[in-house]
Amino acid sequence: MDVSGLLAQLLNGLAGASSLFLVSAGLSLIFGVTRIVNFAHGSFFLLGIYTAYSLVERLGGVIGFWPALLLAPLAVGVFGALVEMGLLRRIYRAPELFQLLATFALVLVVKDAALWFWGPEELLGPRAPGLEGAVPLFGRAFPTYDLFLIAVGPLVLAGLWGLLHRTRWGTLVRAATQDREMVGALGVNQAWLFTGVFALGAFLAGLAGALQLPREPASLELDMVTIGAAFVVVVVGGMGSVTGAFVAALLIAELKALCIWLGLVEVAGLSLSLSKLTLVVEFLAMAVVLVLRPWGLLGRPQAAAQGRSAVPEAPLRLPSARAQARSVALVGLLALLPLAEAQWPYAPVLATDLLIAVLFAASLHFVMGPAGLHSFGHAAYFGLGAYAAALLVRHAGLPMEAALLLAPLAAGLGALVYGWLCVRLSGVYLAMLTLAFAQITWAIAFQWDAVTGGSNGLTGVWPAPWLAERGAFYLLALALVALAVAGLRRVLFSPFGYALRAARDSALRADAIGMNVRRLQWAGFGLAGAVAGLAGALYAFSKGSISPEALSVGKSVDGLVMVLLGGLQTLAGPVVGASVFTLLHDSLARQTDYWRALLGGTILLLVLLFPQGLAGFAQGLWSGVWQRLRGAGDGAR
Repeated sequence: MDVSGLLAQLLNGLAGASSLFLVSAGLSLIFGVTRIVNFAHGSFFLLGIYTAYSLVERLGGVIGFWPALLLAPLAVGVFGALVEMGLLRRIYRAPELFQLLATFALVLVVKDAALWFWGPEELLGPRAPGLEGAVPLFGRAFPTYDLFLIAVGPLVLAGLWGLLHRTRWGTLVRAATQDREMVGALGVNQAWLFTGVFALGAFLAGLAGALQLPREPASLELDMVTIGAAFVVVVVGGMGSVTGAFVAALLIAELKALCIWLGLVEVAGLSLSLSKLTLVVEFLAMAVVLVLRPWGLLGRPQAAAQGRSAVPEAPLRLPSARAQARSVALVGLLALLPLAEAQWPYAPVLATDLLIAVLFAASLHFVMGPAGLHSFGHAAYFGLGAYAAALLVRHAGLPMEAALLLAPLAAGLGALVYGWLCVRLSGVYLAMLTLAFAQITWAIAFQWDAVTGGSNGLTGVWPAPWLAERGAFYLLALALVALAVAGLRRVLFSPFGYALRAARDSALRADAIGMNVRRLQWAGFGLAGAVAGLAGALYAFSKGSISPEALSVGKSVDGLVMVLLGGLQTLAGPVVGASVFTLLHDSLARQTDYWRALLGGTILLLVLLFPQGLAGFAQGLWSGVWQRLRGAGDGAR
């Protein structure tokens, strides 16, 4: 660990910080003005690097490398404007979570479009003319192109500052960041302002991608990697603050560089590989900032957006005797499914996956709907339950039955530990803190080879002998899922459930009548985590193995999609959403290589047609028909 090595790593960090800043500045501007958590922003980065590759390959010999490279972000900016006008403009007044769902669906479509056009292989672009070599710095050879990237960040920051502070358009953007409704009241055309901001944000993300072409290959995985890092920078710096994004990008990049430089260190006789912290250090930083200063280093507390047309939630009612009888009949019919195994051997496997998805979605719906806590990291508790079950069987030697009982307790304990900090926040800050904790948990599972098996995970986690048949395990899963979902519904109609919904609807009023709002939400968080842990344990035994993928952001997003597809304001929502999502995923994945695009397109269609979710739409339709029938009957009398 020499000083020259440290300085070289810090310079490397500065080069990475520039690209990270460009992406994050665009995301911060978009959120500050439109209040949309744009999950598709990483896709603009992806399109930037792929488009730059194609333009440089085809036009580089005609117009030169740099003009061809700079055409790519312009094309991405135009694409961003079209996305805003064609899609997002239709859902600005929808609840924030549905906007998130729409942008996630766009991620799936763009990824498969890139797969179809550019193929699955990584594409390495040419070196930048005039910047191919290296210069000696601190006794080491440092790439000239990295020095160029170090200069780009401050130059773009200066340009954005001038645009936002020295032009009328920039003044309107800053005003809209503080109070967009007032800007509209003053006669400003908000639609075109939003389009301009979104195009600028997409341009910056595309520029970041294009500038990375001489430095790293274009890969289909860059979208999710980029959006995770950009979310961290935006939250740490302060949502809506471009300067904050620059400071946060520098902080995150240099923390990673420092971890790499420190490498393996000895602490109290223990060897710690700090270089492994590069996977999680940004999420640790985000967690610390959110706990100490939720609005970020240079941000301000965000005012609640007005004007959203979210449909008021109807009061929950106890299921009627007829509805309970239908539920019991449905479970009875599902119990007959193993009889069809001879004709359809895949049926118990698919049905088991569907049941596990229903339980996972029901646990997330409980914490998001009745509890009002938006979680972007619910997969952490699913994975904790799965790993706890696997470790109890493999290392502790416990039977499967005992592991199924103890795994939810382990997941619930993890949820209580994380929830103690999470329930202190609300809105997007709460969502980002749950994401940070989930990523920390994922990194531990991914890197703790001695215990979790690292990236390979744990195998040989099979059910007990009496459950070796797929039909038998399916019946166990059906019984446990039915009991757990019924238990969650029972909790909702208990005094605790009513108090939880009161705290969600008006925390100030609930606190005024003596309720401990944080304690209520904390308990709800822990209960939801325990139920998700049961789903994870069932998943581990159904597959015979568990890997860090069960803790990934993608798993959390799958849960969000299930809940929102079904409808957040209905008890049947998670059941319907999980069933539709699982069946769509399974059928499309087996029929085409481009199943993500078909799934994303289907989700977009459902979001536009059924903003209340499928179950919410069906419930509203039935209520309307029933009222008309009652009105016709009353008129006849």
